[in-house]
Amino acid sequence: MGTTDETLPFSTRAFIFQAEYDDIPAFRFFVISNGTVCGYLSLSLPMAIYHVIRKGAAKSRALLIFLDAIMLAVLTAGASTAAAIVYLAHKGNASANWLAICQQYQSFCNRVTGSLIGSFGAVLILILLIFLSGLVLSKRAM
Repeated sequence: MGTTDETLPFSTRAFIFQAEYDDIPAFRFFVISNGTVCGYLSLSLPMAIYHVIRKGAAKSRALLIFLDAIMLAVLTAGASTAAAIVYLAHKGNASANWLAICQQYQSFCNRVTGSLIGSFGAVLILILLIFLSGLVLSKRAM
């Protein structure tokens, strides 16, 4: 998503028709939120491996699940804001006089849509992992 841009072939020197991800603040938030979650998950992975090896770390496991839930909220917020803009790019909004731009910027829209699919896939995987972590934590507490 961070490298997504497209310039239309009929641009002139005076008028350049270009679409970049950082032109829209919702896309910037999408990239920042995905980067933040990716960084957090890469840092929490060694901690999760440590918890698999060590059996009696219930308090830090609960903290890890709590932080995972916060990251899930951040990831969902970023993907949802970008999805709203992508919907407008595909469909437009006649009452707000916003035109659909995906007929002109097809490559841009395809890359952004692919990024959204990946992000929502990560949301589903993170939900599953949080659920499984909570299940394991509750079974070990009993």
